[in-house]
Amino acid sequence: MIYTTLIKPAELETHIGDPDWVIVDCRFDLMKPDWGFSAYQMAHIPGSIYAHMDHDLSGPRTAVSGRHPLPDVDQFTDLLSRWGIDSTKQVIVLDTSAGAYSVRLWWMLKHLGHPAAAVLDGGFPAWAKEIHRVNSGVEENSFVKCDLGGGFDGMMTTTQVQEILFNPDWCLIDARSPERFHGEQESIDPIAGHIPGATNYPYTANLSSKGCMLPAGELRSQFMTLLGGIPPEQTVVYCGSGVSSCFHLLAMEIAGLPGAKLYAGSWSEWIRDPNRPIITGNKS
Repeated sequence: MIYTTLIKPAELETHIGDPDWVIVDCRFDLMKPDWGFSAYQMAHIPGSIYAHMDHDLSGPRTAVSGRHPLPDVDQFTDLLSRWGIDSTKQVIVLDTSAGAYSVRLWWMLKHLGHPAAAVLDGGFPAWAKEIHRVNSGVEENSFVKCDLGGGFDGMMTTTQVQEILFNPDWCLIDARSPERFHGEQESIDPIAGHIPGATNYPYTANLSSKGCMLPAGELRSQFMTLLGGIPPEQTVVYCGSGVSSCFHLLAMEIAGLPGAKLYAGSWSEWIRDPNRPIITGNKS
């Protein structure tokens, strides 16, 4: 079986030690960037390697980019080679935030053409609760020549997002918390608010009370209502820096509504230019 969206801890356990599987731990904390690697070294799923959001899954910030710009494709595929990832490997990604960080790697692999990447449902907490098996220290995989590349598809630039503002044929979804969307609280980016015309739908709306993804039928119902007849292909998601909004793209894939686009620069790139409009409060 090939896993392309989610995998349960019990299903993953049967493949621990499988040379055709690569497990990538993406634990991260925006406020404590070194925490994830420290936590990984203390306890991780046996055989898993670590990917750092700032150093591995993002490129260098520039004067016009957001906080987590996509990395150079050639450099990223070189990194995948060192991680032992090519198109023949089943890749499983995880974190401690139900997938809010690891889903960035899922999206990157999918949109480089990798056929088999999935997120661990419930993340490391679910694994620790259900399976218990962990290793400590740092693990590595054997080098393979990664056969992916060409560039990331499925995304939109800031210029493209500007062109669809207030276009009724497009749906723009902000995956941040309501407090950040409305500009009531902003502890991460220097300017609060949201992009004009956006609808707020936090990525956490896809989760059950246990921190796992909702069933496909519930997800489909929620997104069909949210889109209001607009096709997924004319839907764009964003968040603070193009990371947690990928969770909506995973949820839509599970719901049978593929094709939505990622605004990779997201809010932290939008606010780089003071001439771009912003909205605060309950206005759209």
